[in-house]
Amino acid sequence: MTRKSLSRCDTRWGPLMLLALASILWPEPPALAAEEPDLIFRRSTVFKWVSPNDKLATYGVDDPEVEGVACHFTVPEKGGFKGWLGLAEQVSDISLACRQIGPIHFKGKMEQGDDMFRKRRSLFFKKMQIVRGCDAKRNVLVYMVYSDKLIEGSPKNSTSSVPIMPWGAGDTTVQKCGEFIQ
Repeated sequence: MTRKSLSRCDTRWGPLMLLALASILWPEPPALAAEEPDLIFRRSTVFKWVSPNDKLATYGVDDPEVEGVACHFTVPEKGGFKGWLGLAEQVSDISLACRQIGPIHFKGKMEQGDDMFRKRRSLFFKKMQIVRGCDAKRNVLVYMVYSDKLIEGSPKNSTSSVPIMPWGAGDTTVQKCGEFIQ
């Protein structure tokens, strides 16, 4: 390889190598206070003879900024040896359902489209995000899940709404989500 062809190769691959190195050295910060989701169950979808099966996994996570709301999402998990080693890029098909599970109390101000939960879906560039918004006119929390890549996004998404309602006979005050939007 000549010096000229080597420098041309460095010019083309240099930015991608820097991005890969940066993603390893500086991992993205976790979403605000959202803990690891709770695995509810897994179900095999594709049988593999020697390596782990492809599966669908359902998880539950509580909204860290809004007490009384939980979301459940189902994600495909690649099997095979690449999936087992954590090298397989996971597909973007994610379903979402969020519900009120108790009295709703906002812990502080929030912005429209804030991350509620975030998780990597591939070794380097792909991540799944659940974001939260407020439909102030209807007093409804709106959650959207999507996956994105650094280089190319995905239009696959799912949305769930949580109307803010009184919870039980003792809950007479209903907070307005619009009062907590920055």
